[in-house]
Amino acid sequence: MAKDKFKISFSEATAAAFKSLYADKYETTGDNQVFSSDFIYENLEKPKDPSMGRFALPVFRFGKLLEDKPPSIAAKVAPESNKFLSSSLNGPVIVTVEAAGGFLNARPNAELAASSTIVAVLDSGRDYGNSTVGQQRKILIEYSSPNIAKPFGVGHLRSTMIGNSLRKIFKALDYDTMGINFLGDWGTQFGKMIVAYRRWGSEDTLKNNSVQNLLDLYVKFHETAKKNSSLEDDAREAFKKLEQGEKSETELWEKLKNISLTEFDRIYKILGVEFDWITSESFLNDKMAAAIARLERAGLTSVSEGALIVDIDDPQLPPVLLRKADGATLYATRDITGLFYRWQEHKFHQSLYIVGSAQSDYFKQLFKVIELMEKSENSDASNAMSGKTKHIEFGWVKFGDKAMSTRQGNIVILEDVIDKAAELARKRIEEKNPGLKTIEETSRIIGTGAVIFSQLSVRRHKDIRFDWDQVLNFEGETGPYLQYTHARLCSLLRNYKGTVSSDIDYTLLAGSEESRVIDLLADFPDTIEDAARDYDPFYIAAMLLKLAGAFNKFYQRKNKQGKSDKILSDDKELSAARIALVKSTQLVINKGLYLLGLEAPQEM
Repeated sequence: MAKDKFKISFSEATAAAFKSLYADKYETTGDNQVFSSDFIYENLEKPKDPSMGRFALPVFRFGKLLEDKPPSIAAKVAPESNKFLSSSLNGPVIVTVEAAGGFLNARPNAELAASSTIVAVLDSGRDYGNSTVGQQRKILIEYSSPNIAKPFGVGHLRSTMIGNSLRKIFKALDYDTMGINFLGDWGTQFGKMIVAYRRWGSEDTLKNNSVQNLLDLYVKFHETAKKNSSLEDDAREAFKKLEQGEKSETELWEKLKNISLTEFDRIYKILGVEFDWITSESFLNDKMAAAIARLERAGLTSVSEGALIVDIDDPQLPPVLLRKADGATLYATRDITGLFYRWQEHKFHQSLYIVGSAQSDYFKQLFKVIELMEKSENSDASNAMSGKTKHIEFGWVKFGDKAMSTRQGNIVILEDVIDKAAELARKRIEEKNPGLKTIEETSRIIGTGAVIFSQLSVRRHKDIRFDWDQVLNFEGETGPYLQYTHARLCSLLRNYKGTVSSDIDYTLLAGSEESRVIDLLADFPDTIEDAARDYDPFYIAAMLLKLAGAFNKFYQRKNKQGKSDKILSDDKELSAARIALVKSTQLVINKGLYLLGLEAPQEM
């Protein structure tokens, strides 16, 4: 992504100011790099209060190096930076610098900022914010990954939507991105399903509401197993036969799997979620023996009570169990095998696992096994997986304080949640716009968007407590609020009779409300990179809420007579300038909603 010209000018002038003011210490600090324009550029921050400027440099780090107090440094450097900024240009000053405590705050020239930003947005259109920073490096993103023979519950929603969003974000940054759905279709739990179906199921179980019926059988198995422990032995035996390819077990397993795949596909279409590769644990069944043999050759395995393990030599973590005493493999065996396969096929730059924080220790174990193996094999860094695998963890989703557990049947069905959201959205739309012709489709878009946004508008490390009133609030910091703002922008564009152009009088967009919108539009490309850097779509959600709030403040502004300062008026020049800002805002909100996985309705 091209660097921001205002930040470049500030950084170069401030670097020159440091050298000029502190020449006697400049060469003796032993850390000249911190005075470089590149270092300054990379360490710019956003002031918490937008009125303090568009970006700022904290100078606390310079205090010890320059043997001066940060506020004193800022007070000296600010006027010197402005002097360099003034002397380096024939035209207007591109940015001004102010000292504020231990910070140097920067304010771009409002007219120049409006011009450069709106031209960039309108010229780029939906590509605004894209960059080539990824240089086609390969990133694998595993997300969603539900278990077959169980309904798609809210518990899988956050992984699904974070992964789906990151897939779009990394693609926008020119990474060769592969979204992977790694279905849970193997393991002892399917021995349990086979036993449960043969005891209590029938062909009718697989007809209407089949996935829910299978969940009921799974719950019944666990309830019965509490009284009859021999069921667990039956399940282990059934899975062992499945691993060995026994015909009757395999045929039943295939039937259960196909029912689930059809159901999952339907849910993913409702959510607008896509994958580049849908695979499963069973795909790795014939590859596990080679993976285990590789670990054995590396001298990492041992036998403990008849089971094959890898002792990862970490007092905080237990050994990794590869194969049970009865010969059955485990989830870790399949994940290790899967990593070997993915590295062999893709030589990835990064492989991300979008999985809840409850699995944090598990992934530490998994990655430690890979690290020990490659160390034993003396793998060089360029041909090693170590350091390229990451667990992208996230917090719980709870309805009130209710946690979900499939074994007890305590699961909230995602489609039930979406249906309720759509129903509530319809009621809100009927209140605001009863004549809307597309009310059914729009209600679905708003309801689904509300549910998705609820998962992404909170930093991924935090837990989510799902609250209906908050999620569907058209005025609060929600998905419907963003979608409603987008629809309002589209309405303004429909009502404009001219052609939207960047050839406008930018002095007409120099007001404080307009400047705030423009600053946020200018920050959008950096926001996408921030989301990728921290693997968190929250950055985009938060930025869109700020942008929508800033635009609506501009939209609802009053003139000197206390009347609405309308965007479209008889003043053609003013209307043309404002509609260019409207179009730029619409494009960015539309692109941001897309990156989050939400649809952007044109009417509500």
